[in-house]
Amino acid sequence: MSERATKPLGRKAYGSIPHLPDSRIGPGEHHIHEGQARICTERPRDRHDRVIVTEKLDGANVAVANIDGEVHALGRQGYPAHTAPYEHIRMFGEWVHAQVERFVEMLEPGEVLHGEWMALAHGTRYELDAGDEFIAFDLTRDGKRRLWDEAVERCDRFDVATPVTLSDGPPATVEAMLARLDEVGRAVAADEDREGAVWRVERRDGFDFLAKFVRASKVDGAYLPEISGQEPIWHWRPEHRAVGA
Repeated sequence: MSERATKPLGRKAYGSIPHLPDSRIGPGEHHIHEGQARICTERPRDRHDRVIVTEKLDGANVAVANIDGEVHALGRQGYPAHTAPYEHIRMFGEWVHAQVERFVEMLEPGEVLHGEWMALAHGTRYELDAGDEFIAFDLTRDGKRRLWDEAVERCDRFDVATPVTLSDGPPATVEAMLARLDEVGRAVAADEDREGAVWRVERRDGFDFLAKFVRASKVDGAYLPEISGQEPIWHWRPEHRAVGA
């Protein structure tokens, strides 16, 4: 079996997050159950529900995995990044390889750090700050999501960027979160809409479920060369600054 056909985790690196009502869905996606939507946006079950809302970023879903003490850079489907047919995913593999020691120290065996690789514009053009080429949005251990506070603390300690938090505590309406997103979300080009937001529900010191809302204006992959027919738009390339600086 070729290396390209082998998934180091034995599975996809990350699955699909279901959508809130009225969110723009893509092929093969689905909406969340209406009861879960109410917990996210209207009414908690009780005082034990914590709803964390973060900006949704438009990059390539990738991961850094510690498998038996060895660091692996993976694409979303779980294949090694350096075997990907796309330059920007192979570039992610090189970026991870250049700072293996950082991730060996950051991640325990069995842990996977999931994030958006922002190097190439997909459907949104950003004006990224230094260090925002990779933005981590989840931390799993043995396939199970860790608490958000643990993920953020770990990322802060190792200087890994995380999404902007829009709300933390009670349910939050889509309208309020989109307005907040436009106030504090990462900078985009003047004529761009920010994509949307992710609702994360934790309960009794455990992860419960995720949901997302994507604006109707979002066009998947609008700036990717294979779709646009134009030259790629790079937010970041290795020559822009030193890796890990």
